[in-house]
Amino acid sequence: MKRFYILATLFLLLVSVACSSVTVYSDYDRSTNFTQYKTYAFYKKGIDKVEISDLDKKRILRALERELRAKGMTPSSNPDILVNIFTKSREKIDIYNNNYYGWYPWYYGYGFYGPGYGFGYTNVSSSTEGTLFIDLIDARKKELAWQGIGVGILSYYKNVEKKEARINEFVTNIMMQYPPAPVVASN
Repeated sequence: MKRFYILATLFLLLVSVACSSVTVYSDYDRSTNFTQYKTYAFYKKGIDKVEISDLDKKRILRALERELRAKGMTPSSNPDILVNIFTKSREKIDIYNNNYYGWYPWYYGYGFYGPGYGFGYTNVSSSTEGTLFIDLIDARKKELAWQGIGVGILSYYKNVEKKEARINEFVTNIMMQYPPAPVVASN
């Protein structure tokens, strides 16, 4: 019995981790030499247009600053790259419809166990799916050099620490894609 509880606990842990994951994509200009980028600045004009709370903007920018510094980059008033963000969200509705009306050889319900008829059911759940775009723009060329995109379920936490942890998870997972691996020329 103890083994069952341990397995059940592990299963619930895996399900909760799977539900909180962030799917990440990135795209970049293959002709760009990313080793040339040593300094950065936030693109205030673009960030001001993002339609999220100023508190969440600050959380995202702090997480980005931490990730860029960890990659050896420093802030500058004359940067190599400009960092911009963009967000969007959508309501995601999942419907599981089991419309089976028919014979169940071993139906359990209303205190009855044995042959009988069962009825289908419908389960509807909704969640908010958020997308965070992180753009790195070549400051000299004024062209997009790299873009990272993270998609995941948003939770409206009442607890500020949990909210900040979710934002950090988005930013960290996206920035793991930067810089892209150098392109190796094939013969």
